[in-house]
Amino acid sequence: MEVKLRNLKKFYKDYLALDIGDYTFKKGIITGIMGSNGAGKTTLLNIVSGLDLDFQGNVLYDGEPLDERKQKEITQVFQKPFLFKRKVKDNIAYPLVIRKIDKEEIRRRTLELAKLLEIEDLLDKMGNQISGGEAQKVALARALAIRPKLLLLDEPTSSIDQKALITIENCLHIFHRNTNATIIIVTHDATQSDRLCDEVVFLERGRIC
Repeated sequence: MEVKLRNLKKFYKDYLALDIGDYTFKKGIITGIMGSNGAGKTTLLNIVSGLDLDFQGNVLYDGEPLDERKQKEITQVFQKPFLFKRKVKDNIAYPLVIRKIDKEEIRRRTLELAKLLEIEDLLDKMGNQISGGEAQKVALARALAIRPKLLLLDEPTSSIDQKALITIENCLHIFHRNTNATIIIVTHDATQSDRLCDEVVFLERGRIC
């Protein structure tokens, strides 16, 4: 999914948080967004994901405005993941259940992602009773379960150990290779952007530079 930004401005009262005249996130590649704290990275992700509709300008998805069909093809993983007070396997399956996917297909995708992210032993544990690093893996599995055309990641490895980081990065490589999805990832880690990203943009004071 290609994402075009046109004359995008985001205000918080009188403060201009984003001011992007013209930028395109290319279809089928992994783009990294880097920048200092407060540069507007998370704000930009929230707008692109459709969570924040209070902005000026246009965001086009494959040349069209966001609609219900396109919204279902987009998913976002937050820096601090939120999990339901349900079993891990139910957290992963949730977006598939609400899309009325076949039960056997739900089971297959859940197990496939659990194996890929090395969380098979967590499937019957409660989502609110696992560690932060484990929760980040579960949140990613839940996002990937719908096989999104646009995946947005807000520092998904900022608070996990090296082993989990490698597992998540490997998972993203495999997902991207298998689906050719567009992935946008916010990261502070330049070495991670080198490992993962096809392109990197820098956001400073709300502008892409």
